[in-house]
Amino acid sequence: MSKLSRHNVIREVVERQPVSSQDELRRLLAKRGHAVTQATLSRDLRELALVKTAEGYAQLEGAHADHALPSLERLVREFVFSVTAAQNMVVIKTSAGSAQPVAAALDAEEWPEMVGTVGGDDTILTVAPDHRQAEKLVVRLREMIR
Repeated sequence: MSKLSRHNVIREVVERQPVSSQDELRRLLAKRGHAVTQATLSRDLRELALVKTAEGYAQLEGAHADHALPSLERLVREFVFSVTAAQNMVVIKTSAGSAQPVAAALDAEEWPEMVGTVGGDDTILTVAPDHRQAEKLVVRLREMIR
């Protein structure tokens, strides 16, 4: 299930009924086909600017744009210079100081081609499950650069 789909389900659930805890929300999402970890759910709530109130989770007014990362496509297009596979790893070169936000946006996508990322100052190391997945990731990222 995609992140966008999961975000839509989270919005729908909290609009339809009071949800008093992350664990309750996690169980409701699982019933709708979105099994998530607590860490992913916390990130989703932050990105969606949902806050806990006395009545349950609610949209924080005017805050959504302030908390969300720019889109991955925009970050890659603006800051990534090269993408190279090396076995099951992918090395992504960025402009100075840009690796961290690009790595955070990549992690937020939760693509099956990535096990994880390590972002430095101008370089991101991404680990894929195998060399085929690494090549798939390279193609996906290079398409965004064009």
